[in-house]
Amino acid sequence: MDIKPLRLHGCYEIRLTPKRDERGYFMRTFDRNIFAEHGLITGWLQENQSMSLHKWTLRGLHFQKPPHTETKLVRALSGVVLDVFVDLRSDSPTFGQWEALELSADKFNYAYIPKGFAHGFCSLTENAIVHYHVDACYASESEGGIRWDDETLKIDWSAHSPFVSAKDQNLPRFSDFISPFTLDNCGFG
Repeated sequence: MDIKPLRLHGCYEIRLTPKRDERGYFMRTFDRNIFAEHGLITGWLQENQSMSLHKWTLRGLHFQKPPHTETKLVRALSGVVLDVFVDLRSDSPTFGQWEALELSADKFNYAYIPKGFAHGFCSLTENAIVHYHVDACYASESEGGIRWDDETLKIDWSAHSPFVSAKDQNLPRFSDFISPFTLDNCGFG
């Protein structure tokens, strides 16, 4: 397991290392001790999975407000997705910046996204299955989001006319967003 920090503080790419033989492969997909050595969350409370039938299906940008903020560990089980995360921590030096990571079943990689980030992804193949762990249970009253095509963020989704739900099309713009997140209330203080 290789854990590499990304540009945005607290975000990581985790590459798994399958051991292959004539039968196929075996790999460890989570190791509490290795995660703890890197200061990463180890107490996952909920697992979620989504399936996007069509290429260019875009989901996001979503988050949970305090006190139900979430750390996410995201992986593509099938297909390829562009995973995008935006720093919403108002006192962070990278507030309002985004980063993207291509997650692929063939790459055996995860995105580790800490509390205080909006998250979304776009399927780059048909039949993309995304599986993720979160360290907080979903609370509908804490649900929030920002428009995927926000002109301030200027995220390059690599999508041509993506399929986006009506709910996600009606999320607020980043310029209208007042952040409830700080480095301190997201565990970085």
